[in-house]
Amino acid sequence: MSGEATTRPAADRTERRSRVERVREWLANPWRRPRWLAAFTALYLVWALVPVLIAIQFSFNAGRSRSAWQGFSLRWYVTDPALSVVSDPALRASLMQSLKIAVLTMLIATPLGIGLAVGLARWQGRGARAANTLMLFPLITPEIVMGVALFLVFTNLFGFVELGTPAQLLGHVTFTISYVVVVLRGRLFAVTAQYEEAAMDLGASRWQAMRLVLLPLLLPAIYAALALVFAISIDDFVISAFLSAGQDSITLPVRLYSSTRLGPTPALNALATILLVITLVAVVGAGIALRRSRSRSGERGSAVEDLAQFDL
Repeated sequence: MSGEATTRPAADRTERRSRVERVREWLANPWRRPRWLAAFTALYLVWALVPVLIAIQFSFNAGRSRSAWQGFSLRWYVTDPALSVVSDPALRASLMQSLKIAVLTMLIATPLGIGLAVGLARWQGRGARAANTLMLFPLITPEIVMGVALFLVFTNLFGFVELGTPAQLLGHVTFTISYVVVVLRGRLFAVTAQYEEAAMDLGASRWQAMRLVLLPLLLPAIYAALALVFAISIDDFVISAFLSAGQDSITLPVRLYSSTRLGPTPALNALATILLVITLVAVVGAGIALRRSRSRSGERGSAVEDLAQFDL
């Protein structure tokens, strides 16, 4: 008994000393074991996702209340004869306008961005550094400044471009090309010009080297750029609002904002949920394509790394 009584205080002192040493080690180098970063990240995700989950939940609310749950229903999606997304022609038109602009922007901006990224990466002459820097200019320009500038250009300088769908499409293409270039440049640092030079040494023309060697190697970044451009375009508010020309060209984010100010209904939650699902489908589809591309080429790594890869 006396032996146990002597051992217990010694064990407690050793444990306290161990805790103190661990705290001192952490204070000396808090970045060595960043376990708290995982907890902070989880806390941030919960904080960011809770409002989204609440909006999704109330898009299935049977009643009009936006604070009291009144039962599950698809009323605000399809069953309400006047106020559902399917029944309201204004909401339906905004959804189709956003999808049209986003798809066309993706199909136009991505090939243009690929060409610019390859050209800038292979440009070794005078002015290459300045051109690479200027390409990033739209990324640091406030979007409202870009929207005002585009509006003034289309109304004063390029009057042949009508406000509405043509101006919105050109505006979205203008500011999303930089994102494509940034994503592609990250991949081009790994895919150097030696691959093309080797193909041309074996008899391929410059176009064949690009089509058969370079573009397949860039596929993961191309998929990432497609998903990124689609997500940015369908979610854009400022440029779409400045370049709209009436009810026919109002996009989904603009419709949500104006409807919220005038008289919000749970149908707006349903519309926001549809927008979220469309964006998620685009990103997940790009991730699946990336994964299959990596599997075919035998590359390692996560598709998320390509989707999140930026080279600034």
